[in-house]
Amino acid sequence: MNENVKLKLASLPETPGVYQYYNKNGDLLYVGKAKNLKRRVNSYFNKTHDSNRLRVLVKNIDNIETINVNSEYDALLLENNLIKEHQPRYNILLKDDKTYPWICIKKERFPRIFSTRNVIKDGSEYFGPYSNIRTMKVLLGLIKDLYQVRSCSYDLSEKNIENHKFKVCLEYHIGNCLGPCENHQTEEDYNEQIDAIRNIIKGEFSEAKNYLIDKMTKYASNLEFEKAQIVKDKLDALVNYQAKSTIVSPTITNVDVFSITSDEEYAYINFMKIYQGAIIQSHTEEWKKKLEESDEDLLERAIIDFSERFNLNSKEIYVPFELSIEIPFRKIIVPKIGEKKHIIDLSLKNTRIFRLEQLKQTKIVDPDRHTNRIMSQMKTDLRLPVEPRHIEGFDNSNIQGTNPVSACVVFKDGKPSKKDYRIFNVKTVEGPNDFATMEEVIYRRYSRVLAEGEALPDLILIDGGKGQLSSALNSIDRLGLRGKVSVIGIAKRLEEIYYPGDPYPLYLDKTSETLKVLQHVRDESHRFGITRHRNRRSNNAFKSELDDIPGVGPQTIKELLTNFKTVQKIKSASLEELTNIIGKSRAEKIKAYFSNENNANIG
Repeated sequence: MNENVKLKLASLPETPGVYQYYNKNGDLLYVGKAKNLKRRVNSYFNKTHDSNRLRVLVKNIDNIETINVNSEYDALLLENNLIKEHQPRYNILLKDDKTYPWICIKKERFPRIFSTRNVIKDGSEYFGPYSNIRTMKVLLGLIKDLYQVRSCSYDLSEKNIENHKFKVCLEYHIGNCLGPCENHQTEEDYNEQIDAIRNIIKGEFSEAKNYLIDKMTKYASNLEFEKAQIVKDKLDALVNYQAKSTIVSPTITNVDVFSITSDEEYAYINFMKIYQGAIIQSHTEEWKKKLEESDEDLLERAIIDFSERFNLNSKEIYVPFELSIEIPFRKIIVPKIGEKKHIIDLSLKNTRIFRLEQLKQTKIVDPDRHTNRIMSQMKTDLRLPVEPRHIEGFDNSNIQGTNPVSACVVFKDGKPSKKDYRIFNVKTVEGPNDFATMEEVIYRRYSRVLAEGEALPDLILIDGGKGQLSSALNSIDRLGLRGKVSVIGIAKRLEEIYYPGDPYPLYLDKTSETLKVLQHVRDESHRFGITRHRNRRSNNAFKSELDDIPGVGPQTIKELLTNFKTVQKIKSASLEELTNIIGKSRAEKIKAYFSNENNANIG
């Protein structure tokens, strides 16, 4: 830290504001906002950071500049603008939505209505942007069906119309336009349509319905039934469109909803605009984290950024947790129960579904990035010192106390490495003793790893609760590996995660990727162990019946089992049947053996 930075840290005010970090070349590295500049900026230099990117940032800070403002909200607005303007390396890059279309009501006599991706500050009205283009097209199609709005770009000034500068076009003749260019439609009547359209775009349908009902009634009273039927068809189309809107609550009128789901590297943020009880706009996007941004910090930024980009100005904002920021003329609410809580849950569901979709796409397009995300998330979720790139899982199998075995499975980067699987026949334990078996197998596995100079795993997963974990740790301690390798246990009933010396288990979200990887390791060790245990029991069963017969070797036993399938059928076979398979001499030995065995049992 140079003297200039030290002096700046000592003289910072305890007021809201924005701070900017520069490197020695004068490049802007990072822009941040603070409720208290002195406390926030000094925190970067007064503690050790877990994030490597944050440590590099602090190391490269050569100069600090600050801008004082009146409130934390003003600081957030200024931060948002500076990030968009300068795009600092260590900031999340906020989008400007140039890729999303808007619906424009042009500022002109007889306004046109069209979609555009270019927002021009000429007094025109812009609605959107629409992340779902199909929704926008359906809306524009509805407007075209309901109202006769011009599509031409003529300058319909009073002078041009009076001078008959323009002629009606095909749109007039097919009924899509009422011909304001030749004064066939008054400006007042045209603007009534625009007012109704504006309300439909905003999600307010009552005025548009009343407009159509009045028009239909007027035609009917004048006995113009064909025209009345055309208006009725339009009214039915409007009602049908409204019915397709997602109704969340008829009692909630005008609300903006924000929620967030995040993992180690990315945040997924959703907003929904609710008007007259229905969702009229929804948008979800992924933000890549750059430093140690909290969900609270990201959601505050999203509220400011989305409100600016999507023209959100509802007086109430629903969020899933408390925020420190206060927004002028807008009330932030954290719903706990009822319909409001249901809306927050719906928004959160959108973030989770979007996250799963992104993960699936990433897994296909960029499998390395997918793996890195999972490993990073597991390190955080399980509080590990390193990413668990190499996991070894253990499970014991000793059904009815016979032929006990223990399975060791190996996972590399979250995937099974079957060539590294190992099976251990238990040697020192008599009877079904899970704890003693685990202690023996862990000791045998890692004493050999140490003796052969192989790499230790990043994580050892024990199938079982406190007892099995404690037994495994006995061997870990005997080998002097405590602190050199992480060891945890996973219990089957509630999927509790147990840690050495901690009486309270960790419970992971049932949908988390971390838990899914651990379950895969546990289930694979169980499957592998059960398969080998059954094979061993079968082999031992055959050995007790056939391998003890004098003069009968492994090849003879194999031929017999290939033809007769079971030991019982071999016992009941006639001498002639056995002779046809293995010859008379060995057939007589087998018949004599089983005959003596039966006599011994009778005696």
